[in-house]
Amino acid sequence: MGSEVWVGTWRPHRPRGPIAALHRGPGPKYKLPPNTGYILHDPSRPRAPAFTFGSRLPLQHTTCGPGPSHLVPARMTVRGTDGTPAFSIYGRLRHTAPVLTPGPGRYFPERAGNATYPSAPRHTMASRNWGILSKQQTPGPASYTVPSLLGPRVIGKVSAPTYSIYGRSAVGSCFEDLSKTPGPCAYHVVNPGVYKTRAPQFTMLARTSPPQESTPKPGPATYSVEEHRKPRGWSFGIRHSDYLAPMIPYHVED
Repeated sequence: MGSEVWVGTWRPHRPRGPIAALHRGPGPKYKLPPNTGYILHDPSRPRAPAFTFGSRLPLQHTTCGPGPSHLVPARMTVRGTDGTPAFSIYGRLRHTAPVLTPGPGRYFPERAGNATYPSAPRHTMASRNWGILSKQQTPGPASYTVPSLLGPRVIGKVSAPTYSIYGRSAVGSCFEDLSKTPGPCAYHVVNPGVYKTRAPQFTMLARTSPPQESTPKPGPATYSVEEHRKPRGWSFGIRHSDYLAPMIPYHVED
């Protein structure tokens, strides 16, 4: 290819930096917020005040006065309630129980003693340990137990690591009794239909008998040949009933 194909000094070369046209962007995936309306408005744009159209309020119907259903009491006047006294008839009140107030003869002032008369102060001589129990309930030094300083559970002390000595395990050693392990008979054979494709299975039923009549029928021994029955005959009877009255003709003699 000759040099006359290229214009000027430009030749194909690797770009020195990233070019936006060579990268694929998301395209019209992002949606810019609208500039109209009140909800989801573009925050970088000024937003005008929004007003809502409310519903029409109902008209207030003013009444000129109460209707026929309003009953004014008879004792109600223009200036208020009638001030005449009104009385109501109640039942007679029950007599209350008499007050059992004690009379003057129930009191005995002479037995009051120094409670009613002025007297000098009096003091009592009590023992020195009055009010203190004679037997002390305070625990002695032997009641407290000092924690042990041996072992890992020492309170307030740093304990060294402790180890416990266990017995030798017989599992896997030469002392293990292998005769107690289960033998081949302890395991059951797994059905091949569990881990392989199971073939169709059929059941062998018993042969069904054809439907027959189960009504008991008489055999040859049921019939008696020697017992001969007389064949049925016919008889000539009367036409009318035997209970009808005979017709009696009346003869009139001349």
